Amino acid sequence: MGTLVGHVAPGFGFLLLGLWHLFNHIKLHALHPNSYTSSPWFPTSILRYLELFLIMVASSLSIAMELFIGPDRHQPFDPDWTIPSNHLHNFEHSSISFSFLVYATFAILFDRLKPRAHEELTQLLAALAFSQQFLLFRLHSADHMGVEGQYHLLLQIVILVSLATTLIGIALPKSFLISFVRSASIFFQGVWFIVMGFALWTPQLIPKGCHMNLEEGHSVVRCGSESALRRAKSLVNLQFSWFLGAVIIFSMVFYLVLVRKYEEKVEYKFLIIEEDDNDDVESQKKQQLEESESFLHMGKGFQPIDMER
Repeated sequence: MGTLVGHVAPGFGFLLLGLWHLFNHIKLHALHPNSYTSSPWFPTSILRYLELFLIMVASSLSIAMELFIGPDRHQPFDPDWTIPSNHLHNFEHSSISFSFLVYATFAILFDRLKPRAHEELTQLLAALAFSQQFLLFRLHSADHMGVEGQYHLLLQIVILVSLATTLIGIALPKSFLISFVRSASIFFQGVWFIVMGFALWTPQLIPKGCHMNLEEGHSVVRCGSESALRRAKSLVNLQFSWFLGAVIIFSMVFYLVLVRKYEEKVEYKFLIIEEDDNDDVESQKKQQLEESESFLHMGKGFQPIDMER
């Protein structure tokens, strides 16, 4: 993961996943505001488990890249089958991917077998995946000091929000706000991964007074003085603030657009039902009127019997 592609690729995946969940939660709440219940994943019209299959494929590719494709000799072990220090972060990154692979796999099994607590257990597995992600980034073996450390520190805050909202969602499945925040935080994870990838591995974007340095097989950003480091960290904080604001604005506008679209559909549907009901009432009134007229007509042609005759 310690490359531009290693951050942009998973970032793109988180971004799409968060956007997909944001879209579906808003749509579901707009169409069914009174009976809304959160869902940990959403089926598609093309393939029911497409979302989960994509998570499984992306996780498997990430594990393969970290353990078998990226390292020298295409395997992460030393000749004596011990883990070298410069490959510890590969195992940590692949462990994160493995936890998401486990989540997606069991989500499919739970949906197929339908045990009683399948929704809650699926949410729990998602929470465990986020907790694994938070823990391994928090206790990362790679050197996350300096500028890179500041990016990862802020990333941990976003991951913690995803973890907290997933756990709360188990107890409050009908809360749209919890699902909305969780989806936006997953989306923001993707945005921040992409920003981090370009900012740390594009020489033109490195702050003044800092430079790229090759250490233990991967490039890191080092600053020449304490003042340059403080300035670089402040710029990272500003970037986080700006992108957080952009994600908030986007999420709110996205919500307003989708709610307007799907609430109009609901109103139009109710209007059609009301018109059908009115037509039924009118037809019933017309039928009753015809029956009354027919009865009166029959009454005019009826001659009473003369009992005296």
